[in-house]
Amino acid sequence: MPLELREDELDLARWLRPGDGVVAGQACAEPTVLVDALLGQAPSIGRLRAFFGLTWRDSVPEAASGALEVTSYGALGRLGRVDGLRVVPCHFSALPALFAAGALPGDVAFVQVAPPDAQGRCSLGVGVDYIGDALAHARVVIAEVNDHCPRTAGHWIAWDRIDAAVHTSRPLLEAPPVAPGETERRIAEHVAALVRDGDTIQLGVGALPEAIMRALGGHRDLGVHSGMISDGVLDLIEAGVVTNARKPADRNLTVTGAALGSRRLFEALGRREEIVFRPVSSTHAPATLASVGRLCAINSAVEIDLSGQANAEAVDGRLLGAVGGQVDFLRGAAACGGTPVLALPAKRIVRRLSGPVSTARSDVDWVVTEHGARSLRGLTDAERAAALLGLAGPESAERLACCESDLEVPLHA
Repeated sequence: MPLELREDELDLARWLRPGDGVVAGQACAEPTVLVDALLGQAPSIGRLRAFFGLTWRDSVPEAASGALEVTSYGALGRLGRVDGLRVVPCHFSALPALFAAGALPGDVAFVQVAPPDAQGRCSLGVGVDYIGDALAHARVVIAEVNDHCPRTAGHWIAWDRIDAAVHTSRPLLEAPPVAPGETERRIAEHVAALVRDGDTIQLGVGALPEAIMRALGGHRDLGVHSGMISDGVLDLIEAGVVTNARKPADRNLTVTGAALGSRRLFEALGRREEIVFRPVSSTHAPATLASVGRLCAINSAVEIDLSGQANAEAVDGRLLGAVGGQVDFLRGAAACGGTPVLALPAKRIVRRLSGPVSTARSDVDWVVTEHGARSLRGLTDAERAAALLGLAGPESAERLACCESDLEVPLHA
């Protein structure tokens, strides 16, 4: 049984050794009380490593810089401000194996959970994703047991697997509000035209995904299988647009790894057993993606060049994103005869990427901007460039003007 503590009783030196690695839940599932204790106590414990995901809190980069060696799968939210941030470029689907191999910090796991149920299980609430997999390999599990955390369906941790439990009562972190503009609305209309009734959709969060979900209001029997969901998905469920009725597997279930949204979403999740949370090892696995039906995977990028390769990680040396699950889902959609989509404003089409290639041009099919939608499937590099120039619009013609020799690439068998 766990040692039950108040916040002011949490002495991490009891569980952490110099050189240990700590992994913590991310985004709305961030166990802020535990993370803040780590940031405050790390200098007195000795050299520590930490694996953090998306965070919106300024206190994390301010306190972590110098006190911890911080590793992540990307530079999301405020995490990009951490001095010396170590980014491991990998597909989101690779994280479970990396934790299993000890390649990422994970000796001690920090997790936010709901109070235990009658069976002695604690729901991981609004965030299972990578922390759900990392828990299996942690020497020590410390839980923030938050009575505001909803009991969601799909994934639990046994009460007696927890070594220390800190009881709290605080509102969950909420995703920053977004307001789609005219560009997002026009892109969303073109994306919605690619989605067919009965499709299973995957989207991220932000202004563009919210605009796309609003544009799907006239569709029927959509399914959802996604690494994350937002308030927009709840809107579609309540409107009867998302029913998951045509899924070959997980019929009638919305499947996700995390919820990034508002208090309204969190309160609804506690009442909706048809919204199921699963770890990355399940949500992003090729075998799982092959079973969800006709998948429409809708993703975005920081920039895309005229050959179709996309950068989702950095611009001019400034880290601001991640490889994430984009390739996992684009390949899943392509393999099942679905629709792989990259949607982004036309101004993000460039001659040459200013950062790394996150998604190879061979994995890019449909590209959507405010000027329309084009499939690059089956096109040569020269044909791809012509298609992307059309999607960039006449206002970008001079900026993107290039000679034919720029498009020649060596052939590799």
